[in-house]
Amino acid sequence: MAEGRVVLAATSRPLKADQVVAGLVAIPVARDALAVVVGTNNPFQGALTTAQLRGIFNGSITNWNQVGGPNQPIRVLNRANASGTQELFKDVILEGKDFPPNSANYITWPRDETTPILRELGANGISYTTVFQARGQTLVRIVPIDGMVPTDLANITSGRYPLSRFLYFASKREISPNVRTFLEFVLSPQGQQAVERAEFVPL
Repeated sequence: MAEGRVVLAATSRPLKADQVVAGLVAIPVARDALAVVVGTNNPFQGALTTAQLRGIFNGSITNWNQVGGPNQPIRVLNRANASGTQELFKDVILEGKDFPPNSANYITWPRDETTPILRELGANGISYTTVFQARGQTLVRIVPIDGMVPTDLANITSGRYPLSRFLYFASKREISPNVRTFLEFVLSPQGQQAVERAEFVPL
């Protein structure tokens, strides 16, 4: 982009310092948020902290009784490595560190898909999906994280809910009238409705 071959790029992270020095800017256009889910027949009825969720997905917490639930193993169903959903979860919850290898109770799903994972949760599984994929699901129950649920969009738009991030369009500081018109549309009420239809969270 800095060389002028690309005029606008979508990005899910803020710009790096060298990109800012090179004259690029990032305009927030939406938010992305994930919901942590368990099966509806899972006896765990509590909430999790970010630290507990990190422990479950880095493999240091392996039984529901370690987080106030029943004495049964936690079965982790992680999203596929090719999944953008996994990328957000890894960045925010595991702080960029790698997930553990597959084992009897820790499975990284081989394909980027949602419904088969939700069907496999059973009575002791845990996973995560986009908030729009979780809302209205009869297969799962959303687990509050740090006392908040992503179905309350105010938790996301305020930035308090931990499993959320901005999505951006990046461009050079000087943009063409056509690019400016497009960005103004994206940030308009009509554009933000399109953001919601694309299963992201409007600003």
